[in-house]
Amino acid sequence: MRLLHPSGSVVHLAYCTNVHPAEDLAGIYDQLSGVAARVRALTGAPVLGLGLWLSSGAARALRADPGELARLRARLDELGLEVVTLNGFPYQGFHDQVVKLRVYRPDWAEPERLAYTLDLAEILTALLPDDVTEGSISTLPLAWRTGWTPDKAGTVAANLDALTSGLRALAERTGKTIRVGFEPEPGCIVETTPQAVELLAGTDPAHLGVCLDACHLAVGFEDAADAAGLGLPIVKLQVSSAVETPPGGQPALAAYEEERYLHQTRCAAGYTDDLPEALAGGLPADLPWRTHFHMPLHAAPPPPLTTTTPYLEDLLERLLASADAPLTRHLEVETYTWSVLPGPVDVAEGIAAELDWTRRRLAALGLKEI
Repeated sequence: MRLLHPSGSVVHLAYCTNVHPAEDLAGIYDQLSGVAARVRALTGAPVLGLGLWLSSGAARALRADPGELARLRARLDELGLEVVTLNGFPYQGFHDQVVKLRVYRPDWAEPERLAYTLDLAEILTALLPDDVTEGSISTLPLAWRTGWTPDKAGTVAANLDALTSGLRALAERTGKTIRVGFEPEPGCIVETTPQAVELLAGTDPAHLGVCLDACHLAVGFEDAADAAGLGLPIVKLQVSSAVETPPGGQPALAAYEEERYLHQTRCAAGYTDDLPEALAGGLPADLPWRTHFHMPLHAAPPPPLTTTTPYLEDLLERLLASADAPLTRHLEVETYTWSVLPGPVDVAEGIAAELDWTRRRLAALGLKEI
């Protein structure tokens, strides 16, 4: 979906396809013709934006076969779908039975991460609509925090230099600028926006910046005003919400304890790296908790649980309410947890409802659908 900001800038709204388990090209075509096409019909969008997730294997296959890449672009056009952003955080196996800390590998000290991201950048230049010359890719916040050494930091810096050089060369060759956004997340080397400012100091703002995930920022109890004014390019905003637990309401979180994804949990007095640790007594029960479990934007969980949707609404306003210019032009609804939410769900209906929730909030901020 495209929306016109009061400044005249076009803002792109998409949903992230990492919610789907496809690891190969056949699976990607199936998800486009299936869920994505149905979401477009449910929303009534003239063109539906996708934040496409390509596994490393799918990315290599597309990079090696220009004909297949052209076929994918043609199929997107046929279905009324468009791609201006890719989710390059998960490398592969994002729907394995157990993901947890594996989602952070390879990290930015490993050559595979650099190669994968450059593959995605090359692919995105071919997928961008004809009237769009700027794309975005979100990626992990450098690495999980354990095992970080000066040597590793030096390797990461060298890889970021190589990434910048590759993106510059790609822009010169294609006339299209691809920007990579590092996504702060609790427990990682870049956990907060101040850490992003520190660790990305000196990088090229034309090509590197941050991807703000509203769920992550809320779990870290970051001030929305600080996040919006961090001073780095905000390449993309992931429109997401975390589960929030009032004091004494922690037993209700047992329904969200599952083995696939990591659910970092925080309160004002401490943190745990996963929900089971918190429920086992790792956090005081007399304080509110926030848990990294992406919740549907449009629906509240059963009481006493709530969500951090008010934080998301505040962040949207700070990024998009200015009449001068939006602070980001790529928005991606990223509730990837539909498969592990309690109870039966219709994924297409859920995604469509989330997009409708988001477009209503954007309309209230003065944006108009194109």
